[in-house]
Amino acid sequence: MDNYKVIAFDADDTLWVNEPYFREAEQQFAKLLSAYETENKIHQELYKVIIQNIPLYGYGVKSCVLSMIQCATELSNNQLSSVVVQKILAIGKEMLSKPIELLPNVESVLHQLSQKHKLIVLTKGDLLDQEKKLKKSGLLQYFHHVEVMSEKDPAGYQRVLNHLDLEPEEFLMIGNSLKSDVLPVIQIGAAAIHIPFHSIWAFETVEKEELNKHEYTSVSSLEALLGFL
Repeated sequence: MDNYKVIAFDADDTLWVNEPYFREAEQQFAKLLSAYETENKIHQELYKVIIQNIPLYGYGVKSCVLSMIQCATELSNNQLSSVVVQKILAIGKEMLSKPIELLPNVESVLHQLSQKHKLIVLTKGDLLDQEKKLKKSGLLQYFHHVEVMSEKDPAGYQRVLNHLDLEPEEFLMIGNSLKSDVLPVIQIGAAAIHIPFHSIWAFETVEKEELNKHEYTSVSSLEALLGFL
């Protein structure tokens, strides 16, 4: 532990619940468009549109809502009514208004770690939304700073280390996504710990063959993290 000058945490589904709200919104969207396609097909088409739009819109609720409107327009063959558009916008507003549900023991873990280490948040998503969630969470006091990354890839993490004037062995990343929080960190020679969450977006999954190429540490919870460290 003494080697780590900075410990970084992912936000969504590492500090608080997030992914289930997206799945709930997708279910609402599929029911809303059920006159045009089967719900299964709607889910498939929405996923395709969201992935295609990531380079343009990035991640987060606003990106998701724009993709929903595009997907709905295409599925309706450009016959989408303004009423349906308003309902899609309402889905997005509901997502942005969700309360913050902290995961178990988050605050006590952050309190203990912040006594000896500089803690930061490294997350993807919309800057305004993530800042609001952190403020509502009551956790902001434990973090030195918060950075919303456009992409969590090796180059992105290396930029963070350069900005913080850190060597890889001085940095530890903790998060729920192997694809975003663990593998790219290991690839630049730093350390990462995986804390699984019960729900994960399909885009964040990693093929078993890719996982077998890397060694990483996984713990069952944030509380278990303290025992490991």
